[in-house]
Amino acid sequence: MAAAAQPHAPTPATGRPAPAEPRDPWTDQPYAHALRTGSGPLFLRRLSPSDAAQGPGWRGDLLPLDVERWCAVPDAADSSVLRRCTGPVLDAGCGPGRLVAALTAQGVPALGIDVSPTAVARTRRLGGRAVRRSVFDRLPQEGRWGTVLLMDGNIGIGGDPIGLLDRLRSLVAPGGRLLAEAAPHDVDERLTARVEDARGRHGRPFPWARLGTNALLRAADATGWLPTGRWAVDGRPFVALHRPGPGHHDQHATLAALAERPGRR
Repeated sequence: MAAAAQPHAPTPATGRPAPAEPRDPWTDQPYAHALRTGSGPLFLRRLSPSDAAQGPGWRGDLLPLDVERWCAVPDAADSSVLRRCTGPVLDAGCGPGRLVAALTAQGVPALGIDVSPTAVARTRRLGGRAVRRSVFDRLPQEGRWGTVLLMDGNIGIGGDPIGLLDRLRSLVAPGGRLLAEAAPHDVDERLTARVEDARGRHGRPFPWARLGTNALLRAADATGWLPTGRWAVDGRPFVALHRPGPGHHDQHATLAALAERPGRR
Protein backbone atom coordinates (compact mmCIF):
# COMPACT_ATOMS: atom_id res chain seq x y z
CA MET A 1 0.00 0.00 0.00
CA ALA A 2 1.25 3.48 -0.84
CA ALA A 3 2.23 5.59 2.12
CA ALA A 4 -0.34 8.10 3.26
CA ALA A 5 0.45 11.76 2.74
CA GLN A 6 1.64 13.54 5.86
CA PRO A 7 -0.48 16.46 7.15
CA HIS A 8 0.76 19.81 5.92
CA ALA A 9 1.79 22.53 8.34
CA PRO A 10 -0.52 25.55 8.57
CA THR A 11 0.30 28.35 6.14
CA PRO A 12 1.60 31.53 7.81
CA ALA A 13 -0.97 33.72 6.07
CA THR A 14 -4.14 31.89 7.03
CA GLY A 15 -3.25 29.45 9.79
CA ARG A 16 -5.12 26.77 7.81
CA PRO A 17 -3.56 23.55 6.52
CA ALA A 18 -2.04 23.93 3.07
CA PRO A 19 -3.62 21.88 0.27
CA ALA A 20 -2.35 18.33 0.05
CA GLU A 21 0.31 17.65 -2.54
CA PRO A 22 -0.93 15.79 -5.63
CA ARG A 23 -0.49 12.05 -5.37
CA ASP A 24 1.55 9.89 -7.73
CA PRO A 25 -0.29 8.95 -10.93
CA TRP A 26 -1.91 5.50 -10.93
CA THR A 27 -0.48 4.56 -7.51
CA ASP A 28 -2.49 6.50 -4.94
CA GLN A 29 -5.62 8.62 -4.61
CA PRO A 30 -7.88 9.13 -6.46
CA TYR A 31 -7.11 6.09 -8.65
CA ALA A 32 -6.59 3.76 -5.68
CA HIS A 33 -9.92 4.82 -4.15
CA ALA A 34 -11.75 4.12 -7.42
CA LEU A 35 -10.26 0.61 -7.59
CA ARG A 36 -11.11 -0.12 -3.97
CA THR A 37 -14.75 0.89 -4.47
CA GLY A 38 -15.02 -0.41 -8.03
CA SER A 39 -16.60 2.81 -9.21
CA GLY A 40 -15.92 6.30 -10.50
CA PRO A 41 -16.35 8.79 -11.82
CA LEU A 42 -12.70 9.08 -12.74
CA PHE A 43 -11.11 11.05 -15.55
CA LEU A 44 -7.93 11.90 -17.37
CA ARG A 45 -7.55 15.67 -17.45
CA ARG A 46 -5.50 16.95 -20.38
CA LEU A 47 -3.03 19.58 -19.19
CA SER A 48 -1.13 20.08 -22.43
CA PRO A 49 -1.21 20.84 -25.23
CA SER A 50 -3.64 23.35 -23.74
CA ASP A 51 -4.72 24.67 -27.15
CA ALA A 52 -5.59 21.23 -28.57
CA ALA A 53 -8.95 20.96 -30.28
CA GLN A 54 -11.45 18.79 -28.43
CA GLY A 55 -11.14 15.35 -30.01
CA PRO A 56 -13.51 12.38 -29.97
CA GLY A 57 -14.17 10.99 -26.50
CA TRP A 58 -13.20 14.15 -24.63
CA ARG A 59 -15.56 16.26 -22.56
CA GLY A 60 -13.67 19.51 -22.78
CA ASP A 61 -10.32 18.59 -21.23
CA LEU A 62 -11.70 15.51 -19.44
CA LEU A 63 -11.63 11.94 -20.75
CA PRO A 64 -13.88 9.57 -18.74
CA LEU A 65 -12.20 6.38 -17.51
CA ASP A 66 -14.31 3.20 -17.42
CA VAL A 67 -13.52 2.10 -13.87
CA GLU A 68 -16.71 0.09 -13.46
CA ARG A 69 -15.89 -2.04 -16.52
CA TRP A 70 -12.29 -2.52 -15.39
CA CYS A 71 -13.54 -3.83 -12.03
CA ALA A 72 -16.26 -6.08 -13.47
CA VAL A 73 -15.96 -9.58 -14.91
CA PRO A 74 -14.74 -9.77 -18.52
CA ASP A 75 -17.35 -8.69 -21.04
CA ALA A 76 -17.87 -9.86 -24.64
CA ALA A 77 -15.11 -7.62 -25.99
CA ASP A 78 -12.66 -8.86 -23.34
CA SER A 79 -13.61 -12.46 -24.10
CA SER A 80 -12.79 -11.96 -27.78
CA VAL A 81 -9.25 -11.14 -26.67
CA LEU A 82 -8.96 -13.91 -24.08
CA ARG A 83 -9.88 -16.52 -26.72
CA ARG A 84 -6.84 -15.44 -28.74
CA CYS A 85 -4.36 -15.79 -25.87
CA THR A 86 -1.63 -18.42 -25.91
CA GLY A 87 0.14 -18.91 -22.61
CA PRO A 88 2.05 -17.82 -20.81
CA VAL A 89 0.34 -14.42 -20.84
CA LEU A 90 1.67 -11.11 -19.52
CA ASP A 91 -0.92 -8.37 -18.91
CA ALA A 92 0.94 -5.04 -19.07
CA GLY A 93 -0.89 -2.57 -16.85
CA CYS A 94 -3.30 -5.18 -15.52
CA GLY A 95 -5.32 -2.77 -13.38
CA PRO A 96 -7.73 -4.55 -11.02
CA GLY A 97 -6.99 -7.90 -12.65
CA ARG A 98 -10.14 -9.10 -14.39
CA LEU A 99 -8.23 -10.54 -17.36
CA VAL A 100 -5.45 -12.18 -15.35
CA ALA A 101 -8.02 -13.77 -13.03
CA ALA A 102 -10.10 -15.03 -15.95
CA LEU A 103 -7.10 -16.59 -17.68
CA THR A 104 -5.98 -18.21 -14.43
CA ALA A 105 -9.44 -19.68 -13.91
CA GLN A 106 -9.22 -21.16 -17.42
CA GLY A 107 -5.89 -22.80 -16.58
CA VAL A 108 -3.82 -20.41 -18.73
CA PRO A 109 -0.60 -19.27 -17.01
CA ALA A 110 -0.83 -15.49 -16.62
CA LEU A 111 0.90 -12.67 -14.77
CA GLY A 112 -0.24 -9.09 -14.33
CA ILE A 113 2.10 -6.16 -13.83
CA ASP A 114 1.03 -2.76 -12.60
CA VAL A 115 2.60 0.18 -10.78
CA SER A 116 -0.45 0.50 -8.53
CA PRO A 117 -0.26 -1.48 -5.26
CA THR A 118 -4.06 -1.37 -5.05
CA ALA A 119 -4.36 -2.91 -8.53
CA VAL A 120 -1.88 -5.64 -7.67
CA ALA A 121 -3.66 -6.43 -4.40
CA ARG A 122 -7.05 -6.62 -6.09
CA THR A 123 -5.70 -8.90 -8.82
CA ARG A 124 -4.34 -11.26 -6.19
CA ARG A 125 -7.64 -11.26 -4.28
CA LEU A 126 -9.34 -12.39 -7.50
CA GLY A 127 -6.97 -15.36 -7.67
CA GLY A 128 -4.54 -13.99 -10.25
CA ARG A 129 -0.78 -13.55 -10.03
CA ALA A 130 0.53 -9.98 -10.13
CA VAL A 131 3.64 -8.02 -9.27
CA ARG A 132 4.16 -4.33 -8.76
CA ARG A 133 6.39 -3.38 -11.68
CA SER A 134 6.53 -0.96 -14.57
CA VAL A 135 6.65 -2.52 -18.02
CA PHE A 136 10.06 -0.85 -18.35
CA ASP A 137 11.41 -2.58 -15.23
CA ARG A 138 13.19 -5.92 -15.35
CA LEU A 139 10.46 -8.55 -15.60
CA PRO A 140 10.17 -12.33 -15.22
CA GLN A 141 10.56 -14.46 -18.35
CA GLU A 142 11.65 -11.66 -20.66
CA GLY A 143 11.58 -12.87 -24.25
CA ARG A 144 9.51 -15.96 -23.37
CA TRP A 145 5.90 -14.75 -23.12
CA GLY A 146 3.50 -16.33 -25.57
CA THR A 147 1.10 -13.38 -25.43
CA VAL A 148 1.30 -9.85 -24.07
CA LEU A 149 -1.91 -7.91 -23.45
CA LEU A 150 -2.13 -4.13 -23.81
CA MET A 151 -5.72 -3.25 -22.93
CA ASP A 152 -7.89 -0.38 -21.71
CA GLY A 153 -5.87 2.43 -23.29
CA ASN A 154 -2.49 1.17 -22.08
CA ILE A 155 -0.90 1.93 -25.45
CA GLY A 156 -0.60 5.34 -23.79
CA ILE A 157 1.86 4.16 -21.11
CA GLY A 158 4.85 6.50 -21.01
CA GLY A 159 3.50 8.77 -23.72
CA ASP A 160 5.79 7.10 -26.27
CA PRO A 161 4.02 4.34 -28.23
CA ILE A 162 7.12 3.54 -30.31
CA GLY A 163 9.23 3.04 -27.20
CA LEU A 164 6.50 0.99 -25.54
CA LEU A 165 5.95 -1.31 -28.53
CA ASP A 166 9.69 -1.78 -28.88
CA ARG A 167 9.92 -2.77 -25.21
CA LEU A 168 6.99 -5.20 -25.53
CA ARG A 169 8.65 -6.83 -28.55
CA SER A 170 11.60 -7.71 -26.30
CA LEU A 171 9.24 -9.42 -23.83
CA VAL A 172 7.41 -11.68 -26.30
CA ALA A 173 8.90 -14.96 -27.46
CA PRO A 174 9.78 -15.21 -31.16
CA GLY A 175 6.52 -16.13 -32.87
CA GLY A 176 4.53 -14.76 -29.92
CA ARG A 177 1.84 -12.14 -30.09
CA LEU A 178 0.70 -8.81 -28.74
CA LEU A 179 -3.04 -8.23 -28.40
CA ALA A 180 -3.65 -4.50 -28.12
CA GLU A 181 -6.72 -2.33 -27.72
CA ALA A 182 -6.89 0.90 -29.72
CA ALA A 183 -8.89 4.03 -29.02
CA PRO A 184 -12.37 3.86 -30.58
CA HIS A 185 -11.66 6.86 -32.82
CA ASP A 186 -9.11 7.74 -35.49
CA VAL A 187 -6.78 9.62 -33.13
CA ASP A 188 -3.02 9.95 -32.67
CA GLU A 189 -2.47 12.12 -29.59
CA ARG A 190 0.47 12.86 -27.30
CA LEU A 191 -0.39 14.74 -24.15
CA THR A 192 0.40 15.52 -20.54
CA ALA A 193 -2.45 14.47 -18.26
CA ARG A 194 -3.37 13.66 -14.71
CA VAL A 195 -5.92 11.34 -13.06
CA GLU A 196 -8.75 13.30 -11.46
CA ASP A 197 -12.04 12.52 -9.74
CA ALA A 198 -15.34 14.39 -9.81
CA ARG A 199 -14.31 16.47 -6.77
CA GLY A 200 -11.12 17.69 -8.41
CA ARG A 201 -8.75 15.52 -6.35
CA HIS A 202 -5.90 14.50 -8.59
CA GLY A 203 -2.51 12.91 -8.99
CA ARG A 204 0.67 14.28 -10.50
CA PRO A 205 0.97 14.99 -14.24
CA PHE A 206 2.41 12.32 -16.52
CA PRO A 207 2.94 11.79 -20.26
CA TRP A 208 0.26 9.80 -22.09
CA ALA A 209 -0.85 8.91 -25.60
CA ARG A 210 -4.03 7.85 -27.40
CA LEU A 211 -3.89 5.88 -30.65
CA GLY A 212 -6.70 4.71 -32.88
CA THR A 213 -6.31 1.56 -34.96
CA ASN A 214 -4.55 3.22 -37.90
CA ALA A 215 -2.05 5.03 -35.69
CA LEU A 216 -1.42 1.87 -33.68
CA LEU A 217 -0.72 -0.12 -36.84
CA ARG A 218 1.72 2.54 -38.04
CA ALA A 219 3.57 2.39 -34.73
CA ALA A 220 3.59 -1.41 -34.87
CA ASP A 221 5.05 -1.31 -38.38
CA ALA A 222 7.80 1.05 -37.20
CA THR A 223 8.81 -1.38 -34.42
CA GLY A 224 8.86 -4.62 -36.41
CA TRP A 225 5.54 -6.15 -35.39
CA LEU A 226 3.55 -8.04 -38.03
CA PRO A 227 -0.21 -7.31 -38.02
CA THR A 228 -2.21 -10.52 -38.26
CA GLY A 229 -5.71 -9.43 -37.32
CA ARG A 230 -8.03 -6.60 -36.37
CA TRP A 231 -11.57 -6.70 -35.02
CA ALA A 232 -14.04 -4.75 -32.92
CA VAL A 233 -16.66 -5.78 -30.36
CA ASP A 234 -19.16 -3.38 -28.83
CA GLY A 235 -17.28 -0.40 -30.23
CA ARG A 236 -13.90 -1.46 -28.84
CA PRO A 237 -11.25 -2.04 -31.55
CA PHE A 238 -8.35 -4.50 -31.21
CA VAL A 239 -5.33 -5.57 -33.24
CA ALA A 240 -3.26 -8.76 -33.13
CA LEU A 241 0.46 -8.30 -33.74
CA HIS A 242 3.09 -11.02 -34.03
CA ARG A 243 6.80 -10.97 -33.36
CA PRO A 244 8.51 -12.68 -36.31
CA GLY A 245 10.01 -16.06 -35.50
CA PRO A 246 13.51 -17.29 -36.33
CA GLY A 247 14.27 -17.33 -40.04
CA HIS A 248 11.40 -15.01 -40.90
CA HIS A 249 12.10 -12.89 -43.95
CA ASP A 250 11.62 -9.30 -42.82
CA GLN A 251 9.68 -7.91 -45.75
CA HIS A 252 9.28 -4.58 -43.98
CA ALA A 253 13.05 -4.10 -43.76
CA THR A 254 13.50 -5.17 -47.39
CA LEU A 255 10.87 -2.73 -48.63
CA ALA A 256 12.35 0.06 -46.52
CA ALA A 257 15.77 -0.58 -48.01
CA LEU A 258 14.36 -0.57 -51.55
CA ALA A 259 12.55 2.68 -50.89
CA GLU A 260 15.88 4.32 -50.02
CA ARG A 261 17.50 3.31 -53.34
CA PRO A 262 17.35 5.95 -56.07
CA GLY A 263 15.51 5.04 -59.24
CA ARG A 264 13.16 2.56 -57.54
CA ARG A 265 9.37 2.97 -57.58
